[in-house]
Amino acid sequence: MKKLLNSLYVLDENARLSLDGENIVCKCDDKEKFRLPFSNLEDIYCFSYLGCSPALMGKCADLGINISFISPQGRFQARIQGKTKGNIFLRKAQFEKFASPDILLPQNTVASKLSNARYLIKRSMKDHPELDNDGELSNCIKYLESGIERVYEMTDPEVIMGIEGSCAKSYFNIFDKLILAQKEDFIVYGRTKRPPLDPVNAALSFLYTVMISSYTSALESVGLDSCYGFYHALRSGRSSLACDLVEEVRCIADRLILTLINLKKLNITDFEKQESGAVYLSKEGKKKVLTAWQEKKMTTIVHPYLNEKIQLGILPFIQSSLLAKYIRGEIEEYPCFLMK
Repeated sequence: MKKLLNSLYVLDENARLSLDGENIVCKCDDKEKFRLPFSNLEDIYCFSYLGCSPALMGKCADLGINISFISPQGRFQARIQGKTKGNIFLRKAQFEKFASPDILLPQNTVASKLSNARYLIKRSMKDHPELDNDGELSNCIKYLESGIERVYEMTDPEVIMGIEGSCAKSYFNIFDKLILAQKEDFIVYGRTKRPPLDPVNAALSFLYTVMISSYTSALESVGLDSCYGFYHALRSGRSSLACDLVEEVRCIADRLILTLINLKKLNITDFEKQESGAVYLSKEGKKKVLTAWQEKKMTTIVHPYLNEKIQLGILPFIQSSLLAKYIRGEIEEYPCFLMK
């Protein structure tokens, strides 16, 4: 079992990381802010403009510490990783299998995404039954359930993506009702991205990006090519397979952002609006979200397929390992993660 190690998040836009012996050194305006040993470090997420020194990148590559470069606005830019350690035969099998993927893969991916979205809504209704006084939440749940049934009746991936799209629109149409506090500041009219146009979408997009980076690292660590997926189209620079696996767990991010807003741990001053209308988390807002995400990763859950207790933070590695087993033919189906 992989240990849950630490991630270093560098949020200062003017920070630069460099190498000094066996330490990572962070400087801002030529002043040292902190130094950190490499032990127990798994990933570095760098949200600055200045990035890292070549020496540090080389050292991290040698040690197997992945570095993700993300713009201060939360857009993934690049990633540094060490030499590929995966079995070439596993990657060959991945390319062959995903060249003409079993239709069950996209069917199960979309069904699990819709099922987990339904779970989130039901949890909110259980805690606050009054939210469904007008029946909108119940209607959305019925629509998601009909979507789950329909995806298994379809064999055309394009049609399955269409069903997923219509269900996602229905889900985000009621998302605003799940916001219980600070209603004057947090209003959702639907999903917007590239760029996000309101604070809720800004927070969601930011956390989705972090999750995709985690899944990218996990897939590469088990020897898979994170760019060659079975659901999202190939696109230069995009980790399509990581995007595929994140689909089934997006609602974990959704629930965390809702919790931060409803508990007033995240407020409107944690966001910045640009002249173009785009909205992004401020430095302090990113810090709040990442701190909450780190705490969330330490929570224990029972994995529904393994029936074992695990920390949420190693879920990407478990799902990646299960996908590798499926590709090698050790299990008949890839078991998507279902929340219970």
